[in-house]
Amino acid sequence: MKRILFCILAIYVSCLPVLSKEVAITSPNGDFRMKVYDKGDRIYYSVNYLNQPVVLESLLGINGNGEWKEGIGVDRSSTALVDTVWKPVYGERNIIRDHYHRYEIDIVQTNNPRRKLKLIVRAYDEGVAFRYFFPGGEYLHITNEYTQYTLPEGAKAWFTKRAQSVYELLPLQDWQGESERPLIIELPQGPYVLLTEAEVINYVRTKFKIIKGKPNTLTGAMYGAVDDIAPYKTPWRIIMAATQPGQLIEHNDLLLNLNPPCKIENPWWIRPGKSMREVTLTTEGAKLVVDFAVKHNLQYMLFDAGWYGPEGSKKSDATTVTIDPARNKNPHALNLPEVIAYAKKRYVGIILYVNQRALYQQLDKILPLYKNWGVDGIKFGFVQVGSQFWTNWMHEAVKKCAEYGLMVDIHDEYRPTGFSRTYPNLMTQEGIYGNEEFPDATNNVTLPFTRFTQGAADYTICYYRQDFNGNTKPNTDHGLVNARLIKGTSAHQLSMAVVYYSPFQHVYWYDKPSDSRDEPELEFFDRVPTVWDDTKVIYGEIGKYITIARQSRNDWFVGTMTNNDGRKLNIPLDFLLKEKTYTAHIFYDDSKAKTRTKVGIKKIQVNHKSVIEADLLPSGGQAVWIECNK
Repeated sequence: MKRILFCILAIYVSCLPVLSKEVAITSPNGDFRMKVYDKGDRIYYSVNYLNQPVVLESLLGINGNGEWKEGIGVDRSSTALVDTVWKPVYGERNIIRDHYHRYEIDIVQTNNPRRKLKLIVRAYDEGVAFRYFFPGGEYLHITNEYTQYTLPEGAKAWFTKRAQSVYELLPLQDWQGESERPLIIELPQGPYVLLTEAEVINYVRTKFKIIKGKPNTLTGAMYGAVDDIAPYKTPWRIIMAATQPGQLIEHNDLLLNLNPPCKIENPWWIRPGKSMREVTLTTEGAKLVVDFAVKHNLQYMLFDAGWYGPEGSKKSDATTVTIDPARNKNPHALNLPEVIAYAKKRYVGIILYVNQRALYQQLDKILPLYKNWGVDGIKFGFVQVGSQFWTNWMHEAVKKCAEYGLMVDIHDEYRPTGFSRTYPNLMTQEGIYGNEEFPDATNNVTLPFTRFTQGAADYTICYYRQDFNGNTKPNTDHGLVNARLIKGTSAHQLSMAVVYYSPFQHVYWYDKPSDSRDEPELEFFDRVPTVWDDTKVIYGEIGKYITIARQSRNDWFVGTMTNNDGRKLNIPLDFLLKEKTYTAHIFYDDSKAKTRTKVGIKKIQVNHKSVIEADLLPSGGQAVWIECNK
């Protein structure tokens, strides 16, 4: 009883405000230490991880209801300890701990102490996050955040211009443009640093840019101005660090913790799963996809662009089935009600693609209509999310979809910032240089450490779009004019279903049921889930290779991918329960396999002491289903 009273008293005392010119901030385990202090007439901060500087003295400030850059100082501060756990509707883990020290720091203008700005800081064991809070009732016109990030000399960053472009490792100088979030930085002596943002809901997109004339220093480049009325909180600015890059993937729940809890009272209708796209836009083709889905344990079928007319035209009506002639010249080829009824009888859900042009014009009409049709989800196409208007509009659209029990997949430049915790009907999003671009394997093993630290991504896994005989040419029927051939091996594609997290996982992206010859390795796609009870990054190096193990009930699935180079890896299974034995079903690239996909399959008995060898071809991979023995 005395111990309980002591803990309560300790938290209570820490909440009392104190006067200070410097606020010392620590994570619960002490790994992260941050200082916020005034110097001259400005406010600065610095961050250490494991007693090593990761962000040197850097400026804080914002332009909101006036300038909060100069003539300001630290006033009062208060602290509190928070330690809770919560269970997500779905995720990469089934239990998430939310454990941090919270600091609220008052910032005042020296010539007008009545005007206040608050800096809210959370210090987690995985990183620190801070945001600006305007407490009054003033109109706000935010044109600039002055927050800077000065990194140690010699730091290099994984730069990418857009959400859908390749990464390259660059020094912090002479960038040709701005870099997308998240930004992964390698320090000369370690560790790895991640800069990103969370809860970007009613704000603008922010990218990172070099500050000219200030070595090794970055700042956020706002897409445009933000207008609102206080009280108002800016998005969270996040600094994470880890000794190994895979830890940044394991710690990505931090973004979810920085968002409000689920606001959907009864989310029973939210059902993750695998999906196959129907590309012919015909009744016959759609029924074949449904049959394939039943056979191969796929939960959804997607009708992509073209079912209601040319997606780029504002005249196309998303309340009607009006086939785009570029996709299918027969205007009567698709009987959508018949297909939906056929799919529902076989427990296959339907997802419809709608371009943002139609969404903006017709959202309030199509939501009740699609619900009445029996549609399960909407794929938002070609979203615009840079400005405050479009960013806020899109998140409001997701909320409206929740009111009608519709799940959402957002495509193109949008990258998540944790909103799926609050509205888990947002299942996944693109914002990735995925299989629609037909990238090489080096890109594919860069993505887990970069894009996937931000949350789920719809990579659109392909399988049969390969050059099986040296003479294969891509099929450009049904408007697939940009279709090329994938560059990774078959096992490389299989392993993506584990390595790449996406609650809506689109597989067989450019494929039709007729492309399949019932290859035995399809069992892996059949078996693999899309959401998980636990996730462990066994090891990996950015742009080189990765091995991820994910748990679903008593079984584990392990995905290993390499870049354009071949390599041999040994995968320890020490994450398995000590008292259990397992059967490992191993799917690997095998030039001697009799199938055209050249995937070998073997079964071995394993336990927590076992090590599985992976002999990876260039651009190859290995997928393993570890089945718990009864």
